[in-house]
Amino acid sequence: MIVHLKPGRDRSLRRRHPWIFSGAIAHVEDDDAAPIAEVVGSDGTWLGRGLWNPKAELAIRVLSWNRDTPVNSALITSRLDQAIRRREEWLAAHPEADGNTNAWRLVFSEADDLSGLIVDRYADVLSVKVMARAWLPLLSAALAHLRSRTGARAIHVTTDTDAARREHIGPDSLAAFSDPLSEPVCFQEKGLRFEADPIGGQKTGFFLDQRENRTRVAALAKGRRVLSAYCYTGAFEVHAARAGAVSILGLDASAPALERARRHHELNATAAPVEYLRADVPETLRRFRDEKRTFDLIILDPPRLVWSRARKEQGMRAYKDINWLAMRLLTPGGWLATFSCSGLVSHEDFATMIGWAAVDAGRQAHIVEWLGQPFDHPILATVPETAYLKGAICRVE
Repeated sequence: MIVHLKPGRDRSLRRRHPWIFSGAIAHVEDDDAAPIAEVVGSDGTWLGRGLWNPKAELAIRVLSWNRDTPVNSALITSRLDQAIRRREEWLAAHPEADGNTNAWRLVFSEADDLSGLIVDRYADVLSVKVMARAWLPLLSAALAHLRSRTGARAIHVTTDTDAARREHIGPDSLAAFSDPLSEPVCFQEKGLRFEADPIGGQKTGFFLDQRENRTRVAALAKGRRVLSAYCYTGAFEVHAARAGAVSILGLDASAPALERARRHHELNATAAPVEYLRADVPETLRRFRDEKRTFDLIILDPPRLVWSRARKEQGMRAYKDINWLAMRLLTPGGWLATFSCSGLVSHEDFATMIGWAAVDAGRQAHIVEWLGQPFDHPILATVPETAYLKGAICRVE
């Protein structure tokens, strides 16, 4: 099957960005419903080969930039080996990073030249996210190789609601690829014990991308009263408790997540007084402001608030709102650790938002440190969307 692009719609592809949207396609030649497509520019130049889903807006995910390299199981297993080797080489060069930690991202989609596939390792279990329907014919071979390469005792395969809708992945299409899991998976992070829930949790069951940031933020927690908003299953708070926080309050809208957060404190026998509230975060922050409550360290780790370019302005207002409220709640000289996981929000966007939040709060905020993704969530220079996680530690006067 050959997909011809419209004039002028091949620029990003020539810069090795793997996404081709349906609006860029002029016509399809020899359409045989195969999951692999050849991509040709409007001038007839061969450009790439990738996974094809004619029903999805993101119609093609290019995996091969070499005309002589087919997209098949051999290519996939080679890419999986490369991805795992990258992590192994980094850990070998930085042995301190592996101390008392046995959970990593092994495959990060576009960043590992495997667009639409995410693999996280939790101890001896692999949690796999399939974000593209065209992966299904290749999945059995990929999972068999992952099992052989890692020695995993179990593999759980799922997708998320948004990907299922966009890619038309039926609810039962991935079930056959999964091993049964009867309980959450226990693992260690920096010597602390946590549980991942690949079946019912967000992402692959835990937020591995904040691992190093949790350590950085916890370094500020000793002797301070901590508020953690959008706390999910409590990992930031467990690290803060170990670091010596005098009190901790966590807010989240999910009751099951808060139960898991309490469980994580039990697993680690933390000593700091900890309270969790099921709450709408912006509404609760406003109530705390009206009650004149204050905190010494506030952590803001919201879900993605910018989903599309069309809604970016609305999402940035939401970011500013919660940061403005947090600054109002901080004691003078207090610390704000604020994050965005929206790939469409740049560092410049984020810094500008922090500045306006400070102006509106009548406070002065110094960005002391920028935070980002750990080594196992690498950023591919030709795909800016892979640089999705950004954070800032601010001292607020």
